[in-house]
Amino acid sequence: MKNTVKPKVTLIGAGPGDPELITFKGILALGKADVVLYDALVDKRLLDHAPDSALKIYVGKRNNSKRNPQDETNRLCVYHAQKHGHVVRLKGGDPFVFGRGAEEIDYIEQFGIETAVVPGITSSISVPAAAGIPVTKRGISESFWVITGTTSSGKMSSDLYLAAQSTATVVVLMGVNKLQQIVNSFTAAHRGDTPIAIIQSGTTRDEKIVAGVIDDIKEKAEAAKVGTPAIIIIGEVVKESPRLMEVYREVAYAETRVA
Repeated sequence: MKNTVKPKVTLIGAGPGDPELITFKGILALGKADVVLYDALVDKRLLDHAPDSALKIYVGKRNNSKRNPQDETNRLCVYHAQKHGHVVRLKGGDPFVFGRGAEEIDYIEQFGIETAVVPGITSSISVPAAAGIPVTKRGISESFWVITGTTSSGKMSSDLYLAAQSTATVVVLMGVNKLQQIVNSFTAAHRGDTPIAIIQSGTTRDEKIVAGVIDDIKEKAEAAKVGTPAIIIIGEVVKESPRLMEVYREVAYAETRVA
């Protein structure tokens, strides 16, 4: 009997966490999946958009776990596409923003398998926005950096040292474990009074926000027991959030009393 399977892999960005923030195109693609390979940061309610007959396979990894390494995930995409047909690779945020999506596409296409990409709403912009923080605002910030806090070698990105010297908003992904080094970078640039916020599990029911300035954020983060996944936003735009205004009123009041 002739094999009628038509291999295809669709890479979908699931958005920042809230399952309602996936795109309509992403939902339509999920509805045509034969197999769904999904990551740790994907809300499992999104799997309800896939057919009941579709295989749902978890391929996530967290906190540098050795489970489900990237090479194995790449191979699973190819294996299930060749065996079952349409594989949906569901990744948090946007798969092309520190999501290794380009690496997966490169690997899959070596086997002559058709691929498609459905961009996702990146957490680097949407998580701050959901908390009322604009990454740009006229008269306050003309640009923004999006930087990984931890490179493939496990070290802090050297771009952070450059970003600390600019007036742009700085958004750091995967940087909580490097918070002290981030603080050191801004302190060295004489920017200890720069506003900063850390948002854990943004846009979800478990969201936690800690805000302050470079000089006190480490202490505040430890007191609040902030963990991963989290996004760090640094710059004057942090004070623009209605949810955080009281924090900065207290800072201003404390500074006035000291003066």
